[in-house]
Amino acid sequence: MTVFALRTRDDLLAVHFAVSPVWETQAAVQAVADRRARRYHRPWLQLVEARAARLDLAPLLAVLSRRDYIPDFLTPPPRIPRPRIRDELAEIRATPAALVARELERCHQTAKQEPHRRLLARLLDDPERARDQLAARLHEAWTTLVAPYWVRISTLLDRDIDDRSRTLTRHGLRRVLDQLHPKIRWTKRGLALSDHTGRTVEVGEPGFLLMPSAYLWPHVAVITDEPWLPTLVYPATGIAGLWQRPPAPHEALERLLGRTRAVVLAALDEPVSTAALAAQIGLSPGGVSRHLIALRNAGLASTARHGHEVRYRRTDIGTALLQARRW
Repeated sequence: MTVFALRTRDDLLAVHFAVSPVWETQAAVQAVADRRARRYHRPWLQLVEARAARLDLAPLLAVLSRRDYIPDFLTPPPRIPRPRIRDELAEIRATPAALVARELERCHQTAKQEPHRRLLARLLDDPERARDQLAARLHEAWTTLVAPYWVRISTLLDRDIDDRSRTLTRHGLRRVLDQLHPKIRWTKRGLALSDHTGRTVEVGEPGFLLMPSAYLWPHVAVITDEPWLPTLVYPATGIAGLWQRPPAPHEALERLLGRTRAVVLAALDEPVSTAALAAQIGLSPGGVSRHLIALRNAGLASTARHGHEVRYRRTDIGTALLQARRW
């Protein structure tokens, strides 16, 4: 069992959320190689399969085996809630060579597959070169596997955090922590993860980070070693619908509004930005924006500002129209 010891009020106040593009990238690489990911990510895998085959993923797969130790320097816990991929890659490239060597050596010691052991041995010959090579491979994987779908993925992750923030407001932090994952529960000692480590991690002034992930299911991951911020990564809620298109509206609504505008209305179950909705239904942001404005002007959709974004949601009148079957 891994226990994150949240012993004081200051420890509890230091619990915060973040989203990490580089974490999602390494998890996407694992998903390409993990057949269990096909349950939820089959549509995405079909889209990226040919492009993934052209990538040199061997160095990443050697260090990212979920059955062995994974070096933390490849997934540095974010210092801000929503870092940019280029800043995270720059942080990886700035990792001291001694720390890279220490974590790669631990990875080599735990590796069970002989091809991985041989590749890791070559990486250990020059830790600085290995660090830069792995960062370059992560950048290629990001560009090929994740970036084209990042709007959709980040919307899912933001929605998870928004939902848990509402739970925090209504029910308190304990409810939030208890609902992260079946293997995670709040105890008198702190936040406990059912595993086989027996570790206790003291959460002090730097804080404790919670990160939702789109590609992690069904696993939970932790970062516990210094100098990294104590971090728990859990599967985001809603991943079953991540790659699904909104259900088709009925023909009567299509005749009334036009097919595309009816599809846009049907997709507004949750607050969503123009860019995220365009990615979800496969249309241009400009075209989606025009339909959203028309729906808002007709009283079928409403807007609310969320940070720097304007998000649209279906109104009660829009929902009644969507659910009607006779005209």
